[in-house]
Amino acid sequence: MQNLKFIFAYIKYYLTSRTRYTIHSPFLFELISDVFENHQDYIDYSRVESLKKELLKDDRKIQMLDLGAGSLTNKSNEKSVKQTANNSSKPAKYGRLLYRLSAYFKPKAILELGTSLGLSSAYMALGSPSTEVITVEGCPDIASLAKENFAKLGLNNINIITGNFDHELPGILKSVSDLELIFIDGNHRKEPTINYFKQCLSVAVNETVIIFDDIHWSKEMEDAWDYIKHHPSVTLSVDIYFMGFVFFRKELTRQHFIIRF
Repeated sequence: MQNLKFIFAYIKYYLTSRTRYTIHSPFLFELISDVFENHQDYIDYSRVESLKKELLKDDRKIQMLDLGAGSLTNKSNEKSVKQTANNSSKPAKYGRLLYRLSAYFKPKAILELGTSLGLSSAYMALGSPSTEVITVEGCPDIASLAKENFAKLGLNNINIITGNFDHELPGILKSVSDLELIFIDGNHRKEPTINYFKQCLSVAVNETVIIFDDIHWSKEMEDAWDYIKHHPSVTLSVDIYFMGFVFFRKELTRQHFIIRF
């Protein structure tokens, strides 16, 4: 039943989504042209994707500590690394998009809530090697594997924090300035998602973009996304079905777009 809901929701998204040729906002038209529809095959992609292939063959067992809404596919407290890599990581095109966004905006600092095995973190860190990426993971075993993966890729610009988002986020926001790219990918429930948005909003600057993963994952996440995109501080929102983006640029006219990706 859940799969049928996803299918019907995706069909609705596809039929209502737009291409860059119907976009009149110069900022968004350029973003779609240079980032969303950039099909260049960067060598960094293969580094992350080769690592993922290794993880998909890794039979090591890890103890899961799920502090969010859980998984739709596997409720066990113990999983193999390959199960985790298969269930929790997005198709490569979304990781590649994060890479291009990081390279395009060159944010002064990046925050990620929900490290998992570190693949998304790696894409963003490789996209802008001079940017510090702070990523938070609630499960100690997964955080340990992510550190291992960062070392394999030779990434020195990632700082991983192990802990509950609710406990760690306030301290991070007090100590880190200029958070211009924030990726929220964890605790897929309405109230926590809105709460993380509000907290991050307190440090958002004109150039900040906040990305939400799995905005159509459940009714709760759709409600959260609806609240967020209509928040008075948001001047532009972009829905690509599996991800949602909000911008706060005061020079933009308030608009909401569903973009085909």
